[in-house]
Amino acid sequence: MDKKISPSIMCVDFLNLKETINEFERLGIEYLHVDIMDGHFVGNYTLGTDFVKTLKSTTNIPIDIHLMVEKPENVLEWFAFGEGDYVSVHIESTCHLQKVLSAIKQRGGKAMVAINPGTPICLLESVLDDIDAVLVMTVNPGFAGQKLVKSTIKKIADLRKYLDESGYENVEIECDGNVSFENAVLMSEAGANIFVAGTSSVFAKDGTLSENISKLRRLI
Repeated sequence: MDKKISPSIMCVDFLNLKETINEFERLGIEYLHVDIMDGHFVGNYTLGTDFVKTLKSTTNIPIDIHLMVEKPENVLEWFAFGEGDYVSVHIESTCHLQKVLSAIKQRGGKAMVAINPGTPICLLESVLDDIDAVLVMTVNPGFAGQKLVKSTIKKIADLRKYLDESGYENVEIECDGNVSFENAVLMSEAGANIFVAGTSSVFAKDGTLSENISKLRRLI
């Protein structure tokens, strides 16, 4: 599978957001990762509905919405997304997972299930027909700048094997959490192909956006 970069927009300098988006377009960035947190499913608040609408109207880069919210089926219609955009919902956040995945697809989006570091991959069994990708959290969600949960590298490899052996070779794997230059190599080798890049790679202070993105592409 093609390797793709999805920079974490929560790590952007918002005073220079438009300039950063323009640079992402120039550099061929594949997705823009938008973290939505409700203060309940995770202990933090981040970006919201108006921001997503503004982002959608600002760029043609597909968005990659990560809903870290309780009962996402109740808020999905609040968010602007459409053909080619990814929307991920946590398997731990709802009793109606297939309902919300179906709603994403009805709007032309790509449906993704997110799983926390402690969530076993076997729980995906009943929704494999309903998803385009799995988001493997490689840290516990809620805050940027955390250390990698090392066991998640094996989890990515186990998931890739599980999907392939189950006949779902086209289901992609996204990794999110401490996707540093060093860790991205391990994640890529394990089978991930979409990388949510933040302060430890794309937005690293010791390089420009262009330099950091070029380096990350080489490594993955």
